[in-house]
Amino acid sequence: MSHTNFNAGRRRFFGAAAVTMAAAPLSLSACGQAMASAAATTQTATKTGTTHTSFGPLKQVNAGLLNIGYAEAGPSNGPVVILLHGWPYDIHSFVDVTPLLAKAGYRVIVPYLRGYGTTTFLSSSTFRNGQPSVVALDIIALMDALKIKKALFGAFDWGARTADIIAALWPERCKALVSVSGYLIGSQQAGKTPLKPVAELQWWYQYYFATDRGRDGYDMYRHDFNKLIWRTASPKWNFDDATYERTATAFTNPDHVSIVIHNYRWRLDLAKGEPQYDALEQRLATGPTIGVPTITLEGDANGAFHVDPSVYAKKFTGHYAHRTIKGGVGHNLPQEAPQAFARAVIDVDHF
Repeated sequence: MSHTNFNAGRRRFFGAAAVTMAAAPLSLSACGQAMASAAATTQTATKTGTTHTSFGPLKQVNAGLLNIGYAEAGPSNGPVVILLHGWPYDIHSFVDVTPLLAKAGYRVIVPYLRGYGTTTFLSSSTFRNGQPSVVALDIIALMDALKIKKALFGAFDWGARTADIIAALWPERCKALVSVSGYLIGSQQAGKTPLKPVAELQWWYQYYFATDRGRDGYDMYRHDFNKLIWRTASPKWNFDDATYERTATAFTNPDHVSIVIHNYRWRLDLAKGEPQYDALEQRLATGPTIGVPTITLEGDANGAFHVDPSVYAKKFTGHYAHRTIKGGVGHNLPQEAPQAFARAVIDVDHF
């Protein structure tokens, strides 16, 4: 699960949230309304008429260090949207968002991150690295392999951190951004800063993963473990067993445990990264701003650690708006509120 390591955000707010605006319907014309740079919009989640259960046949492509599995929908010549999932989720977080965007004319790409689903390493000797800059480079490699010069990004959790990094370090590859829980770029140094006890409690699994017992326990009980995370991160989302099981198959990836454990241990400086990525991590540690058009989203019932949007608003220096999605929406926002998520992608494309 994602959290911001942005130190200043843990200690102060940059300012109060601004005006509340009415929600617009899902259409290309909805974006004609000019949005103030840090305007806060409150929307109520609405359900799609149809709940989809699969993407159909997946595609595979060699990209960088990986053979990446991904779903694709929409016209091949449409503007590209890349949707990125987090932990412990998978591409099915976007199973209802994807057809909405495809119908609106977008070419939608939904990849499994390293350690999930059908994404595998090309070499058994490659270090199973979960540090944030490396995951971002995976997506850049995917874009190169698919000959995509620039894309819109829609993402949450690990995916939102990945998309934030791409927008900050490679803005020429990012047309616009929808990021759940906002600015998630951090560093090992920032990860050492203690939080208040109530926040630390939400991060119990980080401490569990820091131990050998935790690694073994996650490996042994990953199915039940991740279902528990779903329930605590989205306490008002009444997902059924079939919905969870569709995603749970992604956790059987042979590299899943190694990637997850390394990611969380790296954040706390309990595991080293690879030296070839040090320069990128040093740039990220400065807390670079994001200048591409951005909409940040937050569910009103997110049970995972997150900060008030006013904490990170000033990190977005381009056209920017925040939307809080009401209706008991938790951490897995695109799957819980697909209409609102798809609308944000379409709207940010027309800022």
